[in-house]
Amino acid sequence: MAASTALKGARGPVSHEDRLSLVDHLDELRSRLIVCVLTIVVVFSVCLWQNNRLLSVVNHPLESQTQKNIAKGKGTTGELAMTQKSVKALALADRATLLELIKPTSGLSAATRKVFATRLVALDRTIKAIPTKVDGNKPVTLGISEPFTMTLAVSGMFALIIAMPLLLYQLYAFIVPAFTPQERRVVVPLLSMIPFLFICGVAFGYFLVLPAAVRFLQNFNTDQFNVLVQANTYYKFVATTLLACGLVFQLPVGILALTRMRVIDVRFLRKNRRYAIVICALVAMALPGTDPVSMLIEMAPLVVLYEISILLSAIFAPKDRDEEADKSLESEDVV
Repeated sequence: MAASTALKGARGPVSHEDRLSLVDHLDELRSRLIVCVLTIVVVFSVCLWQNNRLLSVVNHPLESQTQKNIAKGKGTTGELAMTQKSVKALALADRATLLELIKPTSGLSAATRKVFATRLVALDRTIKAIPTKVDGNKPVTLGISEPFTMTLAVSGMFALIIAMPLLLYQLYAFIVPAFTPQERRVVVPLLSMIPFLFICGVAFGYFLVLPAAVRFLQNFNTDQFNVLVQANTYYKFVATTLLACGLVFQLPVGILALTRMRVIDVRFLRKNRRYAIVICALVAMALPGTDPVSMLIEMAPLVVLYEISILLSAIFAPKDRDEEADKSLESEDVV
């Protein structure tokens, strides 16, 4: 009987009515941990296989911003790009002069024109060898093994992000049977919102917060420094930024949980809306990217999430039984 119950726990969520022994609980926990480990291993293997694409995704904000600086002639790479353009312009001017000199109407002797024609061929080869584009900066590695370890780190970061929904499901499936059906109606919607909001926060951090942060940091006192971004530091910065945005987007879950536990109510949320906006502004200031435009971009979704929290709390907040009883007594007294 215990074996069948444990097998049931390994295959799917256990119902609240099931009575499991400590061994059965540990067996179910082990089976879910095995599923989590296998999921991470499989997803990590796929990410490691596609590590070049993942590195391109992570490096894109840095490369994109430095490419803009290159177009403006800023920094070491910008100066290199300007030098390349100047050298090519001089080479094209020399080529135009040689084309005029090798013409029969130039008045030069045939032997001299032949020498200039030879120089024109060599100059054409040189012009073709001049690079036409300077790529944006990529993170710099200092140790001999750092390219390998950083590739593993980036693959692991993406593996955790991709596998997070399934990992959270395994956690929910193990915890939810401990709640009664009434408690489950409160807990399950909250838990199901966490992975969705986390993914939204990570996407928000990558497409909006991270480019703004890189733009500000890469343009800060660049005339006084030769900016070289170390891979270890840059990838930690990216992971911290995306994780912070994913956690910040859990605001509706936290507020809704406090509402369901009767710690706060909808009237309190609406009454203190102004203070909440100030707190959202402070959180936006703490996030990477400190220019006013970036702060507004980061603050706007926080305010929207707070308003969504008020709406969800108004819909799903538990009714105050004491207030309902008082209202019923008042109506009876009136009658």
